[in-house]
Amino acid sequence: MKLHFIVDGGEFTSAGGASSKLKKTLRQLGIAPEIIRKVSIAMYEAEINMVIHANGGEVSIEITPQKIYILLEDNGPGIDDVELAMQIGYSTASRQAREMGFGAGMGLPNIKKNSDHLKITSVLGEGTKVEISVMLG
Repeated sequence: MKLHFIVDGGEFTSAGGASSKLKKTLRQLGIAPEIIRKVSIAMYEAEINMVIHANGGEVSIEITPQKIYILLEDNGPGIDDVELAMQIGYSTASRQAREMGFGAGMGLPNIKKNSDHLKITSVLGEGTKVEISVMLG
């Protein structure tokens, strides 16, 4: 099964919509609750990062009997130092995002914690590609 979503940048009111739809789909497919929790957290964090930092982007999801694969691609500013961005508490979120309760610097660490495979490819001025895999079973 394949799913595709467009994420709007800066739209905090609709942020999390794609991850909610994915969660509903996984429930309908009868995926184990602990897998749904991991996927939902990883997807939500990645989606929120697109809203806050990248002016949105696209999400492609493939669900197979073996795994759930999520690809998030944006045309944002890119991540200057991925290793630094992976550190708990590190954030480049705007004051506006922080005032709304986002930007605590837990997004990428939470994605890593809740995925079986995480690959981040980023080019300054061009954008970022985040690949997340969660194994089924």
